Amino acid sequence: MEIENHKEEVPFAFYEEKFRTLNPEDVTARLNDVRWDGTEFTVRLLGRDFAIAHPDYAIRALDGGAIPPLPTQTFLLRYLLESRDVRWGGEWKTFREMPWGEMYIKPYTGRVLTRAAFTFGTRVAAFRSAAEKMGGLPLPNGDAGYQFDLIGGYRMRILVWEGDDEFPPNAQVLYSDNFAEGFAAEDRVVAGDILISTIKSYM
Repeated sequence: MEIENHKEEVPFAFYEEKFRTLNPEDVTARLNDVRWDGTEFTVRLLGRDFAIAHPDYAIRALDGGAIPPLPTQTFLLRYLLESRDVRWGGEWKTFREMPWGEMYIKPYTGRVLTRAAFTFGTRVAAFRSAAEKMGGLPLPNGDAGYQFDLIGGYRMRILVWEGDDEFPPNAQVLYSDNFAEGFAAEDRVVAGDILISTIKSYM
């Protein structure tokens, strides 16, 4: 395959190659939510089930809908390759409060928090409608806030404040505390990106 979009295709190709040598029994031992039927893994991401063939990678949506974009597919590959079940302690953390959060906070703020603020804080009613279509759990925080099951036992919250004449729109994303051990910092950035993109697709 000739690679044209290096930012997305090079990482995907790297993890696709690693995926070929993955032992399915290792995956199901680390991740209780992942099913393996001998030819495909089944993974649920934000309420949608995807079947991922192994060892020759292919992905299909079990609801018959569109397959996710390449960065999301890379995230799923990294989940199967590297993540594990970590018990949620019941607390919520900001990105900055987790390991390496301070180092990645600048790109995270632009890619996730600012994007969420100006995507949803300017259209709060549409945000509410989209979040409810996705089955989000309403929260009493912010001008609008919802909780989502991202993948496995990992949960996320997104809170939005509408802008006015004095203050710009604002947003905060919270992670269940098990993200600190279960995902690398770069994957937590991508998780925020995936959540925002998915909500936006329902607006």
